[in-house]
Amino acid sequence: MIIDEQLLSLGADYKEYQINEMIFSEGETPQYYIQIAQGKAKLNNYSEKGKEFIHGIVSKNESLVETSIFLEKPYPVNAVAIEDCKVLRLPKSNYKSFLSENPELYEKLVFALSEKLHYQYMMMHSISFLSPEKRLTTLMDYLKNNHEDQSLYSLQIPFTRQQLASLTALSVETVIRVIKNMEKDRILKIQNRKIFY
Repeated sequence: MIIDEQLLSLGADYKEYQINEMIFSEGETPQYYIQIAQGKAKLNNYSEKGKEFIHGIVSKNESLVETSIFLEKPYPVNAVAIEDCKVLRLPKSNYKSFLSENPELYEKLVFALSEKLHYQYMMMHSISFLSPEKRLTTLMDYLKNNHEDQSLYSLQIPFTRQQLASLTALSVETVIRVIKNMEKDRILKIQNRKIFY
């Protein structure tokens, strides 16, 4: 994360997107380092049959697929606003120059990329081998581990049931059924349609 004022001083500009508007598409060539200033976006792909798989949800002060800037390869995913969204776009040449002039930032960058990669490995293992309940528990455990309060039901899951389904490669019906069973087993609780873990 780079503070907004610093990105603006390096030549970044703001761009706004409405809910469900595409920020970039799979296959496009990256031209910018993109960081969320307000709102949220999802990184996704669609199957040939139109089924969505969400790789992750990106929030304020997080960047979108910066790996493609370094690889000089097209985006492997789409980025779609899931709320009205404002992003900062810094031309990739400015971003690379900034990193070259501030090598101490590479450690933060490596940490952020490592965290994203860890999440991807964990979720791919979960999707490949685990039951629906274990998939959801793996995701919720990951979110809880990054939450300050570790007490029971302290974390409100920030995703809809549809988003949980797309993040875990399950159907919405399966997610609803499994969540009800998890509530019966007191693994989580539902209050005003919100899930607490």
